[in-house]
Amino acid sequence: MSVRMRGRGALPVALALWTAAAWPAPAAQADNKRLNSAVVSAVYTLQHQAGCTNDVIRDNALTLAAEWHADDMLANRNINGNTGSDGSTPQDRADAAGFHGKAAETVAINPAMSISSLELVNQWYSDPDDMAIIRDCANTAIGVWSENSLDRTVVVAVYGQPAPRGR
Repeated sequence: MSVRMRGRGALPVALALWTAAAWPAPAAQADNKRLNSAVVSAVYTLQHQAGCTNDVIRDNALTLAAEWHADDMLANRNINGNTGSDGSTPQDRADAAGFHGKAAETVAINPAMSISSLELVNQWYSDPDDMAIIRDCANTAIGVWSENSLDRTVVVAVYGQPAPRGR
């Protein structure tokens, strides 16, 4: 059975298809609190497996720095590492967010709408530089943010070594 579109019906369909193809996939509205919490738990576990005895404490400034970079990476597909579209580094973003101390960052990108914490940890395990950051016992503060679109998930974790108080 064939279906023919005559007259006015073909134009709206063609316009709808063209419009859908012309715009990038919108950000998916997901609540990533559980994933972000799982990342913090995974970092705690990996640090303790490496012999660390400290707690990893969430830091609002580092979370803001992670959010800025995750948003930037989702909006700029050519970014796939620690340098922002404006040339900023993890330390630059942490400083701008109000963190006082040394900062480092790990990034994971998944070409799908979601990523599990297991997939995320597997990505980091395969990168010795990421694992060195995660296992560094001096990194006692953390901020995590993740963003999704229909075809990409970005997870940014910013690790901090808070400066001693009074300095």
